Formats: sequence, C-alpha cells, structure tokens
Amino acid sequence: MKINHLTSAEENLMKLFWDLNSFYLKDVMEKHPEPKPHQNTVSTYLKILVEKGYLSTQKEGRIFKYSVVVPYDEYKKFILRELTDNFFNNSGKEILEFLFKENLVSQNDLKEYFDLKIEMKPVKVKTPTLEYAEEILNPKKDKKGKDKKKKKKKD
Repeated sequence: MKINHLTSAEENLMKLFWDLNSFYLKDVMEKHPEPKPHQNTVSTYLKILVEKGYLSTQKEGRIFKYSVVVPYDEYKKFILRELTDNFFNNSGKEILEFLFKENLVSQNDLKEYFDLKIEMKPVKVKTPTLEYAEEILNPKKDKKGKDKKKKKKKD
C-alpha cells in the first residue's frame, strides 16, 4: 500500500475519520468540533482523501458511505519513517539521542518499556542506557546474518 503525504488540514480531518472508521458526511458534521467547517469544504476534503487512497466510498442510494482504507498505525509508521529519513540520517540512535536531549523520553521510560517486555518474555536485560538502546535497535550481525556475541576469554 502506497501512502501519500497529507496536508495539515487533511491530517486533522483524518484523525476524526480514524475515530469514526466508517461514516457518512452527516456523521462528520455532527462529530467535528467547533468551529465546524462548511459542509462543502468537508465534501471537497472527502473527495481528495478518496483520490489519495485514504478513504473508500460506497454509494447507498443518493449518499455515500466512507470507510478508512489507511489505518492510523500505518500512517504513523509512514510519518516516522519520513522523519527518520529526512531528519535523522535513517538512524534510530539519532532519534533516541534527540528524544533524550529534548526530554521527550527519559531513562525511566526506557526502563518501564523494557520491564514490560521482560514480563511478556522472560529475558535478562542491562540497565537501559542510550548505548544499550542503540545496541537493541542496531544489533551486530555476522556473515550468516546471526547476531554476534562477544566471547569471554578464559584465563
């Protein structure tokens, strides 16, 4: 599925559409917060979003029923990949460094995340650090594609 870019106005409407999932124009007009856009404006955006592949239509008599085609999680992945490619040199490490630097993610956030993973799958992990997170995101591989493990030397 190819995902196209959305304008901020289209994205704001899609947030409502993702909540509704399947809807009629009247549903959008009822659920849209104040100030409500004109019905013709919403109709124009619906047409654009159908053309961009975000929505599909099904004619029911004289009206159309709209359904979301691109799931919210797919759009989030698309946006994050775009950000990663365009602003972080396609590097998970650079994203994490930025998130830490801007206090958008803390060491406690990482610890909570890894503690949840441990509950689901019993694995021993190191104390979360930026270096450890990078190791998780970018594991070292050998020629066969297997993770390389450091061998301890025997004395």
